[in-house]
Amino acid sequence: MYIQNPLRKLDVREQEEWQEGHIAGAKHLPLGQLSERLNELDPNPETIVICRSGGRSGLACELLIASGFNAISMTGGLNNWKDELVCD
Repeated sequence: MYIQNPLRKLDVREQEEWQEGHIAGAKHLPLGQLSERLNELDPNPETIVICRSGGRSGLACELLIASGFNAISMTGGLNNWKDELVCD
């Protein structure tokens, strides 16, 4: 039996950026709030961290990895995203 590991998408952009459009199914935690809200995240699944261009997601990954998470920054961020974005 093959069990697929869940993949988490974490968007660390600011609220205004999030509202303009984000990847469906992503969780939103702005980078400035991440360290105090780590308890809202499960450290087990692989986490793809998203921002506009990759800078903030790289910083978020450093924090997450130091806290025991398996995190990867999405190369190029949403600037390189080719699929649709959703707005809430």
